[in-house]
Amino acid sequence: MKHTTRRQLLRNAAAALTAVAGLMPAGAALAAPPLLNVSYDVSREFYKDYNKAFAAHWKKTTGEDIVLNQSHGGSSKQARGVIEGLEADVITMNQALDIDVVADKGLIAADWAKRLPNNAAPTSSLTIFLVRKGNPKGVKDWADLARPGTSVIIPNPKVTGNGRYGYLAAWGSVIKAGGTPAQARDLTQKIFANVPVFDGGGRAATTTFAQRNMGDVLVTFESEVQSIVEEFGKNFDMVYPKSTVLAENPVAVVDKVVDRKGSRKQAEAYLKYLWSEEAQEIAAKHNLRVRDPKVVAKYAKDFPAVPTFTVDEIFGSWKKAQAEHFNDGGIYDQILGASRK
Repeated sequence: MKHTTRRQLLRNAAAALTAVAGLMPAGAALAAPPLLNVSYDVSREFYKDYNKAFAAHWKKTTGEDIVLNQSHGGSSKQARGVIEGLEADVITMNQALDIDVVADKGLIAADWAKRLPNNAAPTSSLTIFLVRKGNPKGVKDWADLARPGTSVIIPNPKVTGNGRYGYLAAWGSVIKAGGTPAQARDLTQKIFANVPVFDGGGRAATTTFAQRNMGDVLVTFESEVQSIVEEFGKNFDMVYPKSTVLAENPVAVVDKVVDRKGSRKQAEAYLKYLWSEEAQEIAAKHNLRVRDPKVVAKYAKDFPAVPTFTVDEIFGSWKKAQAEHFNDGGIYDQILGASRK
């Protein structure tokens, strides 16, 4: 028996994914190649609904049926999976870094962010706090997460965009308020000393907080709150810190895959349609902040104005933030080691 390679296992896993839209009747031939969207952990509900809308749009405009598959997990894990052979037609992430990593391997064109509007990010979200009903710990801002006796749930910044944004939001809040890097490091170290467990994805962190009832505060995306309430009930309050990071959700075609499969036309259309009014409406209903002015105005009451900063503004770029904070031996490893002593 031949040894099964990691690449083969990844391909088998992709083949086993459930198609969520455009299912064909038995015996019918596919008119368009199936697409695989490899995405971050907490986007599954949005893309499930979006896929149905896009499949209907594609059928109406081209007459073709199309099968759309989803794969979700910690964003950095997902990016590594694509590099190692998971045949994604498109990659839809919550940070540019994870797409850049794939581009650095030659699978995606280096200018991917210029191919679509808004630096190829059709939606965004904010990093916020979810607390127990009534906010018994009185959490209002990042400094409250550093208090002794406050248990904080946040996914692992080494492997998840959700966790990485949480870390950068805490650090950046100090700089935004006029503090020094030393003060930012001190606050971030104290917060991470209060983290009892590091989950491998945003959804796993949600389960730890909402189902296992661990922690006083969940640091997560604003867009995740709706699904938490729907699944676990109205047992939580959302708290917006005084300032937080803007988490943009960029998308890209995986050029090497679509050219090999002959699916470029469908993949490009799939991503472009994310800017359509229909798609933006779906995104807003999933608590994602959108670009279309008409949809923004319609849902303005659901998205309070909060002072935000970008990763580029505070850290220079995602690549600089990664190198300084999250690479092995970087500041995150240093403060985690210090906080565990």
